Amino acid sequence: MGKRILVAFDDSDNSMRAVEFIAQSFTPDHEITLYSVLPDTAAICEMYSPELTPYFLSQRDAFCSIEDKKKDLVEGAIKRAEELLLKAGFEEKDITVKVETQKKGIARDIVNEASSDYDAVVLGRRGLSGIKEFLLGSISQKVLHTAKNVSVLLVD
Repeated sequence: MGKRILVAFDDSDNSMRAVEFIAQSFTPDHEITLYSVLPDTAAICEMYSPELTPYFLSQRDAFCSIEDKKKDLVEGAIKRAEELLLKAGFEEKDITVKVETQKKGIARDIVNEASSDYDAVVLGRRGLSGIKEFLLGSISQKVLHTAKNVSVLLVD
């Protein structure tokens, strides 16, 4: 049996490149987990009070609608990623999908999941400029610098 690989995944092209990298570079005897962390929007989307203005309610509804669409996009992207891995020879039993609601922060949640007996974490880089990355940080950089006892592969 191969290694356990955690793929930090969202609906971005960068995440799909990470899956393509695995499909092309790894033998299909590895266990792959496609792991996605979604923002916790329950507090906002379930908020109701008679004092809330119609404008606020319409903005909340628009925000929640966008978040629902984002979830749908992630689910569709995960299905495409699974298909790509299956075409590359990975077996369905070796591909796991894990979608969780954000607990501490996306990078910290990825690192926390990676600490549960994975051999490597693979993620796509967003491609921020040096200055933006320095000022804003990036999930990939945070994972790279905080993950312990697990290899981290950043895919461009």
